Amino acid sequence: MNIALILSGGTGNRLGAEIPKQYIKVGGRPVIGYCIGCLLKHSRIDALQIVAAPAWQERISEWLAADGWGAGIEVKRKFRGYSLPGENRQLSILHGLEDIRKYAEGSDWILIHDAARPLLSPQLIEECLEAAKGHEGAIPVLPMKDTVYSSADGHRVSSLLNRGEIFAGQAPEVFRLGKYYEANARLLPEKILAVNGSTEPAILAGMDIAMLPGDENNFKITTKTDLDRFTQLALHPIGN
Repeated sequence: MNIALILSGGTGNRLGAEIPKQYIKVGGRPVIGYCIGCLLKHSRIDALQIVAAPAWQERISEWLAADGWGAGIEVKRKFRGYSLPGENRQLSILHGLEDIRKYAEGSDWILIHDAARPLLSPQLIEECLEAAKGHEGAIPVLPMKDTVYSSADGHRVSSLLNRGEIFAGQAPEVFRLGKYYEANARLLPEKILAVNGSTEPAILAGMDIAMLPGDENNFKITTKTDLDRFTQLALHPIGN
């Protein structure tokens, strides 16, 4: 079974909006609706769990019941429920994993995606699931285009890094549920608070994680500029 875990517990403070960025409406639907609709409609996604604050869970349920963002027929079959946000992103993931383990097996695949990455494509979902075969997980990445430097103090250059060996991680990230849960649980209670990326616990645990080419359009909305870029793409798709 392939289970999608959508992370929608963030507050989006850096955007400076009145509501979290994932609930801002663009083109008549909230940002979160774009990736959820894509996942619900994908034939290889069997279940979907959403991490969201209680204050937003009822609203999301209303949206799902009304339309399902183009996948209304799949909502009742695939949507399994909500998990509570944690103190940081990784604890939110852990809460989701704990709830998913109630209905899934350790050998199942968990696909983790950010609600603020609305331009998820069916092709990337397929490629991530395929890349994970023969491994214990997979992550889409983008190569670094600029020269990359290291700085010990944040003010002066300490060293030049090999750009060919540096990659920027994207989502969705795919993991074997059982091993990934164990990788996160062993970081409790304090080490998990320092985790910045979903794949970090897997690497620390020695899991075999494959890389695959990411998608430039699969960016995360963090700033107002990002939101404007997404709005332009959503309202005026390339090729139209």
